[in-house]
Amino acid sequence: MPNTQNRGASRGDASPKRFRKYAPSTTITARNSDRNPRPRHESTAVVETAIAPMAFTALGLPNWLASRLTPMGISEPTEIQASAIPVALTGVDVVGLAQTGTGKTLAFGLPMLVKLGQYDQGLVLAPTRELAAQIQETFQKLGMRTALLIGGAPMGRQVSQLRSNPKVIIATPGRLADHLAQRTINLRDVRIAVLDEADRMLDMGFIGPIREILSKTPQDRQTLLFSATFPQEIERLASEFMRNPERIEVTKQGTAIDLVTQELLVLQKDSKPEMLRRIVDEEKGTILVFSRTRHGATKLAKAMRNNGHTAAELHSDRTLAQRMSALKGFKTGEYRVMIATDIAARGIDVKGISLVVNYDVPENPEDYVHRIGRTGRAGAKGRAVMLASPDQHRDVRDIEKLMGMQLAISEDSECSLPAPRAPGGRPGQGGNRNSRNRNSGGGNGGNGRWRGGNGR
Repeated sequence: MPNTQNRGASRGDASPKRFRKYAPSTTITARNSDRNPRPRHESTAVVETAIAPMAFTALGLPNWLASRLTPMGISEPTEIQASAIPVALTGVDVVGLAQTGTGKTLAFGLPMLVKLGQYDQGLVLAPTRELAAQIQETFQKLGMRTALLIGGAPMGRQVSQLRSNPKVIIATPGRLADHLAQRTINLRDVRIAVLDEADRMLDMGFIGPIREILSKTPQDRQTLLFSATFPQEIERLASEFMRNPERIEVTKQGTAIDLVTQELLVLQKDSKPEMLRRIVDEEKGTILVFSRTRHGATKLAKAMRNNGHTAAELHSDRTLAQRMSALKGFKTGEYRVMIATDIAARGIDVKGISLVVNYDVPENPEDYVHRIGRTGRAGAKGRAVMLASPDQHRDVRDIEKLMGMQLAISEDSECSLPAPRAPGGRPGQGGNRNSRNRNSGGGNGGNGRWRGGNGR
């Protein structure tokens, strides 16, 4: 195979970039026998009216691969899988937009297993160690030989994995850049490159390493980019490194999973610890609590343990071994409560989380969507609660603007949010927002769940 490593810097010489947007669909017509991809200007997926759920083989996947999904408890494709897999199998570049928890890993993993030839390699970039490890776990269940390159693990062990000729390399951008700098890896055989949770990787400052990595891969590779949001930075990256990608958007950006009931608790900052204690005491299921800072996560986890709850913490001050142990314990039920920073908000697949608590309002509105996406997964219902003080009303409104809805305010709230200011600097009409003068969807606020029967 010729060494095309120096031909991949960017695709600026490609034809003008166009994005195809696909509406949500239950069924995509699969072209099983069509081995000649259609011209790029033609639609590669046909949206049909909703009918009965399809099998994976109807997407163009072979029986031997579909059969490997059965032991994993997977029988029907999710919306992003049904939309993206037939398109990816044609060999075109794909930009897939879908919420977290919708099955994006199989949406790019299954086409990769089909399309990689004997001497080809696949490359998957993920923003965090935990997500990369989760992707590797899924690929290994499908019978794929992998190498996992993440920070916090010994370089020597990773070099040994690379020497074993893995079919797919799964890496965080920083660690893969380290291997490139030390010349312990060569990406000339990469035929399919995947950027998973691309918006998060850019948020974490990985744009430089991503550019370097993609420049070391063949220019004629297929590139699959998956993300929950599509900011301008992602669009620029797609224009630079992808050839006329087909854009598949199965859910409007900023929307939360329909199965998640959302609620807003407005209270003073010094009341938050006690409110969290009462929430955790009364909620019987598994709880994921988000803190904005590492110090805050450690403090909350200690408080949970002092209150008699099994609690773990997940943030960047923990070693890789500690983070993986905490995540494993949370998955198996050893810990009922996980206190985490936004490191856990993307891609971590823990089934059965009944409640997500935003103890701190996230810095970015998009992070709210990813946080609450940890519950309401795989068809199960979930709940999300956010604790906010009145002085955070602008942050709350930014989230609501992104979501396209107002969050239901609980009757357990101590106070109200200030009314929006009308043009000209005057307060808007209608007074303060509270649970008694509003009638909005999006949650079961107003049920007095944590007042202990006393009210406020």
